[in-house]
Parts: sequence; structure tokens; C-alpha cells
Amino acid sequence: MTGTRGKLQQLHKLLELAEEPAGQAGIDKRRNKGIPSARERIRMLLDPGSFVETGALMRQPGSPDAFYGDGVVTGRGAVDGRPVVVIAHDQTVYGGSVGEMFGRKVAAAMEFAYRNACPVVAINDSGGARIQDAVTSLSWFALMCRRQEELSGFVPMVAVMLGKCAAGAVYGPVNMDVLVATENSYMFVTGPDVIKSVTGEDVTAEELGGAAVQARNGTIHHVAPNEQAAFEWVRTYLSYLPSSCLEQPPIVNPGLEPEPTAHDLELDRIIPDSDKAGYDMHDIVLRIFDDGEFHEIGAATAQNLITGFTRVDGRSVGVVANQPLVLGGALDAQCSDKATHFIRLCDAFGLPVVFVVDTPGVLPGVQEERNGVIKRGGRFFRAVIEATVPIVTVVVRKAYGGGYAVMGCKQLGADISLAWPTARIAVMGAESMVGVVGRRQLAATPPEQREAVRQQMIDFFNATLVNPWIAAERGYIDAVIEPSQTRLEIRKALRLLRDKEAARRPNPRKHNLFPM
Repeated sequence: MTGTRGKLQQLHKLLELAEEPAGQAGIDKRRNKGIPSARERIRMLLDPGSFVETGALMRQPGSPDAFYGDGVVTGRGAVDGRPVVVIAHDQTVYGGSVGEMFGRKVAAAMEFAYRNACPVVAINDSGGARIQDAVTSLSWFALMCRRQEELSGFVPMVAVMLGKCAAGAVYGPVNMDVLVATENSYMFVTGPDVIKSVTGEDVTAEELGGAAVQARNGTIHHVAPNEQAAFEWVRTYLSYLPSSCLEQPPIVNPGLEPEPTAHDLELDRIIPDSDKAGYDMHDIVLRIFDDGEFHEIGAATAQNLITGFTRVDGRSVGVVANQPLVLGGALDAQCSDKATHFIRLCDAFGLPVVFVVDTPGVLPGVQEERNGVIKRGGRFFRAVIEATVPIVTVVVRKAYGGGYAVMGCKQLGADISLAWPTARIAVMGAESMVGVVGRRQLAATPPEQREAVRQQMIDFFNATLVNPWIAAERGYIDAVIEPSQTRLEIRKALRLLRDKEAARRPNPRKHNLFPM
């Protein structure tokens, strides 16, 4: 049939083919796996009715049997009314592997995100490079990675890992800002079969690169129980970020609770009397920001350090806090990596950083030295130094040694530094001090008096050296505050710093060198 009517019928037929490129076989494959289609996944993420697909009729030229879409669905839509570019692998078409038209579609989507300054969410479920496309597939992998570098730090990028992501398909997600995965997904460069054939090692996919394993490693930033929960997490994550570094994040309910509340007053008795007693830092974090909201990032890795987003006066901020329940809040190599990534993420998108400090310093041990705690800790220092966003620090208890320095001290770059009366700021704790500077005196003390003398020395050091007053007297902290006033003091501080602009000395260098 010719004419307009015939062409419309042809369009409807092609679009119907493009909706299910693999036909009934693809539908059966998804049913057997118990997974939604790529388009259904996109609709789970976006605001209802907002998805506009691009490239639905693209396919490999010169091959009449080629599938429409080439294994990926791309387009744009909205999350909470704000524009987002979406890329979703289609497992039913060539296993979601990367071919030439796949690469062209993704590159075009990223180019749109760059030109229009909007976030990118990539829904990954791919076997990697398309073997039959040989070097063409590899070249498009490289070109997609170049596009990612242009977007990095300019717009938020989120990777959602569903199903299997192997070989080259892991390098795109790991170069995005955050990775979210479902419990039954996994990612690795080489799979169990290849490893067994090359090295003889026997390992399951779950042991090798299961979501829980990769979350503990710090590669994945959140593991969700199912796909819907993963997409909800992404929507919440994006609500804390601007659409690009050119603008500010949304403001949500500013000015709430202008006076201390019952929850604020609980902070006045939250720190245990004993320095050795633990408590959950989340109990403090939930009380010193708006509405008790906290969107944690990387909860499964380096649990001695807490990182995540919250709001102050309705505006998004990042939080870096020690967790006394894990390793006493000591800093180690893995938590240094976690902090470095998070601080740079906040700095890229203009989010102030609030440090909440209770740490005995750097975790000692042979294994930590072998883990590269010096180099990885050095990156943590550098991330704080280079940050140009407002930084507010609250020392609630211990701030010893290098832990005092790297956890947002004024000398490293904090704009406003506050302390509670329970703060202990020193090179080391009183017990350790006595072991170093009181060794000879204790050795000369009769054994039956030694413990009493040791305790006297500890009490003396706690009263005269390990307290916030010396730091306050010398201006190293700006104020000692009542714990119950912390939420309001942070609000005042960030209002004061709202128009902070980075003023750096002219420097002819091309770039600095991170400790790598």
C-alpha cells in the first residue's frame, strides 16, 4: 500500500518490531530469567510518561536480518521533573553486547547530555564486546570512554548494574560517579570459565564478582534487594545533586525547626563518659541535619567511615563521619579511598562537606602498611586540600594525630571548625602519651604503686592537654559549642559560607600529581 496511509502502517510495523527486536524468543528469554525489558526498566526509573526514545530504528547496515536497536535502548526523560539521559542494555539482543550501532547510539546520547547539561543513568546488563564485530566493537568501547571523561564532573553519572556485566562492559560503569547493583548481579573483567582455563583456579561468579563482594571492595556503592529498589535509590541520589556543575541542587523544605528540638537536646548526653565506650555515629548524624534524612553511599565498605548526603536548611551537603563502632573509628587504607572519592564527588558538584569527627587516628598494623595506607591516606589529604566547596568540621570526641588533620581541620582547609566540650584533640590519647613520655617515671615507681601513678598521669594529661580548650585558645577551632546547638550552628555556618568562592594563587602547572 502506497501513500501516507501505507507509510504510517509501515512505521507502526517497524516500531512494533523495534519494541521487541528478538520477538517471542526475546520475551521467553526474559521470562525464563525473570527480568523486565530494557524499556520497562527505563520506565521504572523515570517519571511516568516522560520517556522519549532516540535511535529505536538504528541497526547494523548491510545486514537485512540485523536487530533494531542493536542491543541498547537510549533516550531522555525526567526524574522529579528534571531532565535525564538514559542508556539501557537489552539482554535479548546480541546479549546486550557492544557493536558499532550500539556504540553510535550511546555516544549520541552522551553527546546530548553534554550539550544540554543533564545527568546520565546507564542501566547495565551486558556481556561486553561483540566478538563477531572484532576491533569495531573495541574501538566503540574506547570512544564511549572518551565521552564519559568529558561528562565526568560536569554532569552526574550513575551506573545501575543488573544481571551480568563482564569484560569491557565493566569499564564504562566504573568510570561513572556511583555504581548501584541488585543482589543477584555480578561484574568482573574475566569470568570463572576463562580464569579456570588460564590459571586453573576454581571460583563461582558470585565469589568472583557478586554484588556483595564488589560492595565490600568499594567498587559498588549500593546494593539493592531488587530492580525497583535500585531505581528508587538512584532517584533519591539524583535529588541531592544538581543537573550539572553549572547550577545548584534543588532546595527542599528550608528553614525547618528554627529552635532546638527534643532530638537536639538528646545530643547533650549522647557521648559516653568512658573514652573506650562505643556508640553509633548514625545517632548523631540523624540529629544534626534536616529531618533526620541521610542517603548513605558505600555503606558496605570501610564501615569505620560513614559517607552520604543530607540537607542543611533545605540545601544538599555531603557528610564524612567516623564510626566508633567499627575499629574505634580509626582510619585505614580502604576508608581513605572511600573518603577521597566522596569528597571529590561533592566538590565537583558544589556540595559543602561537613566532617563529624571521632577518631583515634590511623589504624596501626603490618597489614595496613602493606595495604598502602600511606599512599591511599595521602590521597585523602589531597582531596580535602583541593576541595573548594565550604567545609565545616565538628569534633565530637577524639581527634588524634593524622586523624585530626585529615578529618577537615582548619589548617587543611576547613572554613569553620567547631568542637563539643567532650572533644579530645591531641597528637595521641592520654594512655598512649603516658606510655611514651612517662615510661622512665613509671619504671622507677615501685610496682605496687605503678598503676595508681599511671592513672594519675592519664588524668593529668586529660585535664591539661587532651581537651578542646587548648585548640580553642590557639584559634585552631573557632568555637566550643553545646552539642544540642550543633544543627543550628551548622546551619548558620553554611549560610555564612553560601557565597564562598575559591581564590587560588596563579600556578603555571598543567595539573598536580595524586599519590597513586
